[in-house]
Amino acid sequence: MELAGAVTLFLMAYLSCLALLFAWRKASPRGRLPPGPTPLPLIGNFLQIKASKTLQSLLKLREKYGPVFTVYFGNRPVVVLCGHDAVKEALIDKAEEFAGRKTNATLERTFQGHGVVFADGERWKQLRRFSLTVLRNFGMGKKSIQERIQEETQFLLEELRKMQEKPFNPIFFLSCAVSNVICSIVFGNRFDYRDKEFLALMKMMNDSFREMSTGWAQIYDMYPNLLRHLPGPHTKIYDILEDMRLFIAKRVMKNKETLDLNSPRDFIDCFLIQMEKEKDNPASEFNLKNLELTTLNLFFAGTETVSSTLRYGFLLLMKFPKVQAKMHEEIDRVIGQNRVPNIEDRSHMPYVDAVIHEVQRFSDLIPMNVPHAVTRDTEFRGYVIPKGTEIYPLLSTVLHDSTKFKSPQGFDPENFLDENGRLKRNDAFVPFSAGKRVCLGEAMARMELFLYFTTMLQNFSLKSFLHPRDIDISPKMSGFGNIPPTYELCMLPR
Repeated sequence: MELAGAVTLFLMAYLSCLALLFAWRKASPRGRLPPGPTPLPLIGNFLQIKASKTLQSLLKLREKYGPVFTVYFGNRPVVVLCGHDAVKEALIDKAEEFAGRKTNATLERTFQGHGVVFADGERWKQLRRFSLTVLRNFGMGKKSIQERIQEETQFLLEELRKMQEKPFNPIFFLSCAVSNVICSIVFGNRFDYRDKEFLALMKMMNDSFREMSTGWAQIYDMYPNLLRHLPGPHTKIYDILEDMRLFIAKRVMKNKETLDLNSPRDFIDCFLIQMEKEKDNPASEFNLKNLELTTLNLFFAGTETVSSTLRYGFLLLMKFPKVQAKMHEEIDRVIGQNRVPNIEDRSHMPYVDAVIHEVQRFSDLIPMNVPHAVTRDTEFRGYVIPKGTEIYPLLSTVLHDSTKFKSPQGFDPENFLDENGRLKRNDAFVPFSAGKRVCLGEAMARMELFLYFTTMLQNFSLKSFLHPRDIDISPKMSGFGNIPPTYELCMLPR
């Protein structure tokens, strides 16, 4: 009887909470949020969102509730935006209102609102304005950054030739090559591909991106209040990122000891000089914590996104050998075999450019975007979204929008070519997001992708031991990121 009484008491309390929740939703201004599945006390929409499959669960809810709906992660409302029209209306047409940031719970312990990617308000404005200026001064979009990339492609070619056509996993070669470009900007130097400290750093980078996409990480991002103080796999990310931060902190201290205020060598020097300039400004955001974490943002974003796209691209070109053959033909015709590709070639190579666009669209690297937040109470499609509400603009639904791409689910470079074979612009191409929070390294990333793809294909054919029909191109893991499958390939000299 005692057990039955306890169960009855629990059910009565739970139903009372449920009734209070319904009353609160009707009486609160938050009741004007977009519709969505009814949440339960404490667990929110846990029953509708499958653990480890957040994106797939949200896509299923879209079928019932349309392109704009609300879900609850615990007691936390999240407004989900799906498709080109809804995402554009928010991030472009109402750019200022949707420019806020929410940090994934898996990353909050590390960043705590610091660093250019996860900062908000005035802190974000100061750090973004400064970072863009410094990156431009160090050559973003100019010949000097092109020369850095071209130099690194030659180091990569040298390493790949040493493989002597043997099968290998390209993950560390590509990570090292891409990372060295951003390293030359933030640290002032590149690293040898066999440098043990650098290789350890690359492993941490790959491990952290993978850990951010595990089922545990997805559950933690939804229910941080329940899991924050519990041990488990969801805590691995903090330990990895902390080791990376400590590496950067050592470089910062080394730069401080040899700093010349009149001759900055790299991004870290520029930040230290700005710290000195603003040391008497109480509103300044130029401090060691923002320096370390902004550098970590740039280092991570400047390595993992481009290297993962290259890995996915190489796999797709082995899966679709006719596409690879057409790229070889255009490269041979426009560039030939006797000079290094340059960014000016891109305007004369619509097919190669279209393939790279399609690789980015298909790989869909950050499918749910980094969470946004509204900066003020915002009217949107007849609803009122209260200030601070978390927003998920699902980039995946834009990159696969059937109203914007003729082959939204498959891999097809024709998605970016017109009837005359010219490159076709498409405003649903948003792998770097859109609006005020668009990736600040977009120009550099696009240059890297073009130069790495063209240089590698100018010199090699990509070969798998599997028949193309047997090559699996589905992500190894899908969460915060779509993790490319693990594979081996041979690079055959042309």
